[in-house]
Amino acid sequence: MSLAARLAPHYSRFRVSERLLLTGHSHQAWPDVALLGLEEAYADAAELVDEKWSRAFARAEDVREGFRRLLDDPDAEIALGSSTHELLVRFLSALDLRARPRIVTTDGEFHSARRQLARLGEAGVELVVVSASPADTLAERLAAEVDERTAAVLTSSVLFATSRVVAGLDEVAAACERVGAELLVDAYHQLGVVPLSLDAAGLTNAWVVGGGYKYLQLGEGNCFLRLPPHASSMRPVVTGWYAEFGALAGAGGAGEVVYGPGATRFAGSTYDPTSHYRAARVLRFFADQGLTADVLAASYRRQREVLASAFDALGASDEVITRDRTTPSDGFGGFLSLETPHAGRLQELLAGRGVLTDSRGSHLRLGPAPYLSDAQLTEAVAHLGEAIRELDATPRRTGSV
Repeated sequence: MSLAARLAPHYSRFRVSERLLLTGHSHQAWPDVALLGLEEAYADAAELVDEKWSRAFARAEDVREGFRRLLDDPDAEIALGSSTHELLVRFLSALDLRARPRIVTTDGEFHSARRQLARLGEAGVELVVVSASPADTLAERLAAEVDERTAAVLTSSVLFATSRVVAGLDEVAAACERVGAELLVDAYHQLGVVPLSLDAAGLTNAWVVGGGYKYLQLGEGNCFLRLPPHASSMRPVVTGWYAEFGALAGAGGAGEVVYGPGATRFAGSTYDPTSHYRAARVLRFFADQGLTADVLAASYRRQREVLASAFDALGASDEVITRDRTTPSDGFGGFLSLETPHAGRLQELLAGRGVLTDSRGSHLRLGPAPYLSDAQLTEAVAHLGEAIRELDATPRRTGSV
């Protein structure tokens, strides 16, 4: 029995066998057990009222453990947040931007980082934006921009628009360590797709941010910030009252804001714990189904190849739509990114045919998931061929995004 045939019955409420959901790089279906987590959260609140938090914190620790396994970092200090932006802001607020007013990043970062960093640039921070293309030399070019005035480098390990893996981030980490700068890696599009071991990748001293909204099927509200060992001396300016948990009375001196130990110092405030109940159930489901990092990586690599082969068989003109055929298959993440000036229009035409995808600028993204069969993937690409022919039959809307 194929992996998809084995998994699909567990996603009955999302009807994954009946729908062409190529949104695996964005919002994946949740397994049915996720609903049990939501019900458990309600039951605990109803029974315990304000005493529910000990159980809620236990579910939060389950989520941290899940991220530790995915990072192959069993002792990692993990701060949780509802979004990567929330955690990014706390990280940025811990930097001494007066002494080091320079931040290095790429033009391939997701909007939560892109927009926030651009606004800091407007406010006077020196922002260096390195082209994400070509991805093969991105790490080298980022490392070359690091100097003594650099507070931090922010980059993704898999680019959200093109699905390209950014190799050689250990070189960036080494450059940052030489001058005392911080490195923050956005691994959102890597976790659950491309195995990651922080030690093997040379990223033990890096910050790592990510979440479970996409490939991990955890749903909203399940993001994390992995702290490097030296973070214990940092004092984020943006800080919630949970960051006082575990702080010794008077530890910071009279009148000084104190912080708890480890990742607690990057904690926020009162939150909705329902997401953690849901995530804990899904993480347990992944374990029960044997969905290890290696199993998932093999599934995504094969599914991406199925999509790529089916797309090539369409024989579409490169002027209308094309893909990267120069990069080896292990140089990509979990989705097929197609480049076209008609990305937005093709997304609309596919949606009208019952195929859910998305577009980012000139990139049409087809995201498989382990519960989808090969037949569903090839059917979806066949619909793309029909959409391309419809596009050719109508007046061109160049620049459509």
